[in-house]
Amino acid sequence: MKGAIAPLVLLAALGGCDLSMSHQPRHKTFDSATLWDGGPPAAPPPAGTVPRDALGRQDALDNPPPMTLALLERGRDRYGIHCAMCHGSTGAADGPVVQRGFPAPPSYASDKVRALSARQIVGVIGHGYGIMYPRDEVAPRDRWAIAGYVKALGLALAGDETKPGAQP
Repeated sequence: MKGAIAPLVLLAALGGCDLSMSHQPRHKTFDSATLWDGGPPAAPPPAGTVPRDALGRQDALDNPPPMTLALLERGRDRYGIHCAMCHGSTGAADGPVVQRGFPAPPSYASDKVRALSARQIVGVIGHGYGIMYPRDEVAPRDRWAIAGYVKALGLALAGDETKPGAQP
């Protein structure tokens, strides 16, 4: 009797198997879908919503960190990653991109750039200026670090002109 029940149980179990669970329709990222007419498989954010970190980012942009040696060293590191390809490693507007024919940005030794405040430099990093495109991927604290380093490069490029008591 036991031998006759086992094949019946096995037959009943196999009858419940089908491929509907393993072959299901799915939406691929950024594909058009029928979920929203002609739209992506995810709904767009509702109007008026603010990204999660937007308020913290704005606060970090509005309130500069104290300028320390560690922050300047961070600025030198971030400058090398985000800025040196156009502005050059010393800020003399002689980066590799410029050497290959791209228009040169102003030198950090120029009066116009040296007159910029750190806050204005942070704004240029975030919004761009002239042919420089915005670098929104740079975190707010790193923007302040780069701005401090740019100010230091401007002073170094200007040489003796900025020392107290120097004759113009």
